[in-house]
Parts: sequence; C-alpha cells; structure tokens
Amino acid sequence: MLSERSIHVSALAAFVALPALLPGWALTDFAIYFAYAMFAASLAFVWGHVGLLSLGHAVYFGLGAYAMSVVTLGMTPLPAWSLLGLVAAILTAGLAAYLLGSFFFGGRNLRGAFFGIVTLALAFVFERIAINSSWLGGLNGLMNVPPLTVMGHDIYDPLPLYYTMLAALAAVLALLLFIMRSRFGLLLAGVRENELRAATLGHHTRRLKVIAFTLSGMVAGLAGALFVAQFGFASPSLIGFSLSADVLIWVALGGRGNILAAALGAIAVRLLESQLSGSLGQFWPLAAGLFFMLSVLLLPRGLFGEILARVTRARA
Repeated sequence: MLSERSIHVSALAAFVALPALLPGWALTDFAIYFAYAMFAASLAFVWGHVGLLSLGHAVYFGLGAYAMSVVTLGMTPLPAWSLLGLVAAILTAGLAAYLLGSFFFGGRNLRGAFFGIVTLALAFVFERIAINSSWLGGLNGLMNVPPLTVMGHDIYDPLPLYYTMLAALAAVLALLLFIMRSRFGLLLAGVRENELRAATLGHHTRRLKVIAFTLSGMVAGLAGALFVAQFGFASPSLIGFSLSADVLIWVALGGRGNILAAALGAIAVRLLESQLSGSLGQFWPLAAGLFFMLSVLLLPRGLFGEILARVTRARA
C-alpha cells in the first residue's frame, strides 16, 4: 500500500529535482507559486478538515503581506529585519483571525452560509480600509519591499529562492498534517462531522473552531509575508475578494479534503494561468470559473484529491 506519507515524500522529491529541468525565470515563478500553495493549504485546513468555509480568507494573507512590508520598510520602531517581518506577519494575521473567530463563534456561533457571507463581507471591508489608508499607501500600496534575508544575505538568485520557499512550504504542510493527525485534529474532524454530537460529548466546540481558525490565519499570514518579499509590492488586491475567490478555486480544483492536493491545485492553476492567460486573454477568468464548476460537479474531492485517492487505493 502506498501510504499518504510516501505520497508526500514523493511529491517533495519531485519538486526537489525539478530545477534540473527548468530555466531560472521558471524557478522564480515556482517560488511565488509555493507561497500561493501555502495559502491554499491554510484554507484547505480550515475548510476541508474543520468544515469552515471562509470566503474572505485573503484578509489574513493580505494582513501578513502588509505586516511584512511595514516592518521591513522601516515604518515601525522595530528593526527592519526579515525575520521580525515574518513574525509580525504571523502574529498580526493570527491575532485578527483569533478576534474575528471569537466574534464569529463566541456569540452567535455562525455556521454554514451565514459564516461564509460574513467572511466575504470582511474581505470588502478590509480592502476598503487598505485603499483609504495613507499609511499603507492607499490604492498604490507599498512598493520596494525588501527581499528575504537569511544570515545577512538577500535571497535574489532563483535557485536559493526556490529551495527556500519549497522548504517553507514543506515545513508548513508537515505541521498541518501533524496537527490534523493529533488528538486535537481528531476533535476538529469531529466538529466538522457533527458539532452537536461533539458538544454533547463534552468538547468545547466553539473554542476548538476559534483555535483552528487562528492557526489557519497564521499560516495564511506567513504565506502573504513570503509572497510580498518576492513580489516587492503590497497592494489592496492582496486583501480583498478577488484573491479570496482565487484561492477558493485553487482549493476546490486541487481538493479541499487533502492539504497536499490543495497545494498542488494552487501551483497547477497558477502555472496554467501563466501559460494560457496570454492566449485566452480576458477569457481566462471564464475558463477558470468553468474548471471550478466542473470540479465541484464531477470531482467533489478535487482533481488532485481524486488522483491521490485512486493511487492509494490502487496500491492497496
């Protein structure tokens, strides 16, 4: 039987060997795709594993991007270090997710469509705040964000950047898998399957959802920080509805029930977009929407989720 761990190791080995086949500019693109994959994994965790569909998840990605930007640009009293920027991004996004999660689940205990609608509205609110904030650069955003720095050296070259981002993605996926397989992860899955039954058994389901939502926000914030350090530009579009819709498509196409499948979905869609957006032009969003609908109708587990499930069954 080909175990889930073997599949993950095989995928990692494939990406480790991939630079031998790609030019430098493609490695730079893949480094950005890895940040998107991390973002997709954060949504797959809270949606697929916990059952909380966050339609405005880019809020936490954008908060991480802006936190990284203001710290590394020297706009705060903190030293303009990349490491501090990453910590600030994780804490800022995590704190926002904790406060919002406490509001969502602590009072009314929002569920289903009501939770999704509220998170969608938040994406619009945060995007307008970013647009109207002169400190954050307004509609123009924050430019010239410094690159990642490791041991005093800026990571510019494509190959080191590629492997740095791949290592970060692998670490995040390993952490999420560890959480999902732990007792805490089993409780979260129980909340997803039947929250009332979990509460009847004595578990504090609202607290569990707040913690899971906070963890997801922290991962999304880290992804935003790593993205903006490569892109060099933080704009309101990173915190609004458009990116929230994009990551929803990535996860649905990849497979929300498997964080590796969700990550692969993000990489595949971004790669397809880079290859087809030139020829399809303005019709690319339409094509992406059609792929999304077909995936939902024909592949409920997602494209890569279905492939991974069949490979596992075939090896049994």
